[in-house]
Amino acid sequence: MQESRLFKIVYYLLDKGQATAPKLAEKFEVSVRTIYRDIDVLSGAGIPIYTETGRNGGIYLMNDFVLNKAILSQEEKQEILIALQSINTAQNIDGSQLLHKLSAMFNLHFDNWLEVDFSRWGNKETDNEKFELLKSAVINCRNVKIYYVSSYECISKRIVQPLKLVYKAKAWYLKAFCTEKQDVRTFKLNRILDLEILSDGFQHSNIPTTTDTSTREYNQITLCFPKEMAYRVYDEFDKTQVQRQANGDLIVSAKMPEDSWLTGFLLSFGTQVDILSPDYLKEIIAEQAKLIYEKNKP
Repeated sequence: MQESRLFKIVYYLLDKGQATAPKLAEKFEVSVRTIYRDIDVLSGAGIPIYTETGRNGGIYLMNDFVLNKAILSQEEKQEILIALQSINTAQNIDGSQLLHKLSAMFNLHFDNWLEVDFSRWGNKETDNEKFELLKSAVINCRNVKIYYVSSYECISKRIVQPLKLVYKAKAWYLKAFCTEKQDVRTFKLNRILDLEILSDGFQHSNIPTTTDTSTREYNQITLCFPKEMAYRVYDEFDKTQVQRQANGDLIVSAKMPEDSWLTGFLLSFGTQVDILSPDYLKEIIAEQAKLIYEKNKP
């Protein structure tokens, strides 16, 4: 706790220039005596902090002080800059400007070598606006009305209480308590067609303890792909789920939800996938392929 407060005192002085002991005591909710002990600790650690008495006195840092002289190691400062680069997608701050300020404060050279953009191709503005609205709803605990396309081809209106935004398997999801289902559900952001932040809010403590249905166990599915499909196989599956055969074929074993999404996913491989198990899934895919043929035959 003290180490956290010491860092905050240094940062506050870097930001404000100076402060009085009573002001710092009020801000960090400790006694004035504790603040003076903290000043002694910081001074003993080599941080150039000093006090001036008199009417305009206070606690100061030397003007040329930068954080590279204490508190954070070189590796930790680099990690902070890299972490901030990776969250520029939030779009609520000028990330580049903040990074340049921090690199100057850390006395480090800043190379903007990393860019993370989770929006879809050609859809940056819409995706980021949706992300921002949901982020605001999560932070401010506001109910949200969404129109959602489920994996069962159904468009429904839901009132949800957003808990967090989750990035998993190359997509953003909203984890929220669904007031209709009275359960915690996970909604893929790309499938939220429209949303509205409502005026009424909620409290996390009032949300019942439930099990997110997205974490349920699925059946094991085994697939075989020719070696020419390796680029897609490793796009979609972790290497621990893939076994390469002597002839180059790739055997994939994974637990997957058996719904219309899976049907479309497997059909997207065309003739480049063999379903080894379960047998009933072969029948489903074969039937769907027949329907596609009948619908599109000349």
